[in-house]
Amino acid sequence: MIVANNVIKSYGELAVLKGINLQVEAETIVCLTGASGAGKSTLLHILGTLDKPNGGQVLINGEDVFKMSDTKLSKFRNQHIGFVFQFHHLLPEFTAIENICLPALISGKSKKETEKEAMQLLEIFSLTNRANHKPLELSGGEQQRIAVARALINKPSVIFADEPSGNLDAENAAELHQLFVTLKKQFKQTFVIVTHSQSLVNIADKVLHLQDGVII
Repeated sequence: MIVANNVIKSYGELAVLKGINLQVEAETIVCLTGASGAGKSTLLHILGTLDKPNGGQVLINGEDVFKMSDTKLSKFRNQHIGFVFQFHHLLPEFTAIENICLPALISGKSKKETEKEAMQLLEIFSLTNRANHKPLELSGGEQQRIAVARALINKPSVIFADEPSGNLDAENAAELHQLFVTLKKQFKQTFVIVTHSQSLVNIADKVLHLQDGVII
């Protein structure tokens, strides 16, 4: 579903990615591992179209994403890609269900249908009783599950996650990792995850290790 061909990325004279080739199959959990500074987050941001490479090609569902115009790429990203980061990035002035609905409303979906789908996700995540709570009224684990629900609301082809459990205690991290497995099975969801967590690596279908800007 995702193919990267000879992706390179530099910042000035600093070469961060030095020719990345990879494939990600649909309905799999793929973990990107490696020491800090190996290029994991840079690669994730390029695969997720948040950053552009200096060279190489990225295909998602057969689409050469960096040949798209900025407008088309933004629309493609909204419809096909979900993101989960180490810090949940929920908007504090909105409730849990409002945060989940935002990507769908931005894409033009009706509020009524979006709220119905958001409540279904909250039910799956056992958070229906927290729908109208604002982020500061939620625990760290609850906030991150809301962030995952937000990433799922547009039924994306793939979810990219950058250290999604890095800010959670062991119990909440374990629950989040198990949630990824459940979503892969229930929604046929694909995940590409940057992580240092061995327990998350243990549930992955594929592990890619980066070192000095290349996959070893």
